[in-house]
Amino acid sequence: MFRSTLKWITRMRTTRLMATNYRRTARSLTSSVLEYRHENGRHYHKFREGSYMLPNDETEKERLDMLHEMCLLVLYRKLYLAPIKNPQRVVDLGTGTGIWALDFGSLLQVIDCDLSPIQPSLVPPNVKFRVDDIESEWTYENNPFDFIHARYLALSIRDFGKLLKQCYRSVKSGGWVEFRDWDTTPKSEDGSVNGTGLQRYYDELQSASNGAGYAASPGAKLEQWFTDAGFVNIHVEKFVIPYGVWPKDRHLVSFPPLCSAPGLGHRQKPLASACAMLAALTRFKQWTKEEVLLLASQARADSRRRDVHAMFGFYVVYGQRLED
Repeated sequence: MFRSTLKWITRMRTTRLMATNYRRTARSLTSSVLEYRHENGRHYHKFREGSYMLPNDETEKERLDMLHEMCLLVLYRKLYLAPIKNPQRVVDLGTGTGIWALDFGSLLQVIDCDLSPIQPSLVPPNVKFRVDDIESEWTYENNPFDFIHARYLALSIRDFGKLLKQCYRSVKSGGWVEFRDWDTTPKSEDGSVNGTGLQRYYDELQSASNGAGYAASPGAKLEQWFTDAGFVNIHVEKFVIPYGVWPKDRHLVSFPPLCSAPGLGHRQKPLASACAMLAALTRFKQWTKEEVLLLASQARADSRRRDVHAMFGFYVVYGQRLED
């Protein structure tokens, strides 16, 4: 399974290189959004600079594609859980590499929003990528969606309540909204995660993110935000994602090589796996790059220990706009 995923990621990387070559020849007002902020050996979005803490380079794209595969494993290859029927107009918020949209959009129109233009240029005609800030005011009320989808927005959204209300206004009567997100606090039933570098890494990450105003662990709060926004028929699914090499179940043991959930992966390169979260600690806690790498290496070492039974909560929540 892991080998087939690597082949698939290689295919995606080739598509991205073609997209990059295309963008280099593009001459339009969009050229400004193709600029990057370079920091600690990574590069970040320039559009609305600083509003998103994770990088947008090739290493991060691979991490996001691995998360996509992990999500498919968790949901038994389902792209969504909401009971949608024949949707014609869909938006994927914070689309990242656009991989979910490309899978979903083979049959219908999908619009995808993200701060970074890192999606492929060669896409089906019914899939459109937009560079936009989803926390800004939307303009979709007069052309609402049948289905709104979002995932992995932890550490990137300041006001989930406002975002869900915008979703409610922009989805059709009877339409559905589905969010998937993390509880980024590692837990273990036997207490084996307590006092580890893995626990400290995520404690520091949450402290930095919350201090900067970002929701670090939105998963468990999604249901309340859906309720406050006015949704009905709300459904919550919680999945426990094992982290590390310790699971004995063959289905569960497939997760660790594929997921860097939420920020580290024991088979990824140390810099690649740990430093997706560099900016949170260097910008908001004034850590040096070397200090982050040291803590990340300790966390990575703990993820390889079979006696550390770490797990993360992953929530899928969907709700329906009340029919007029």
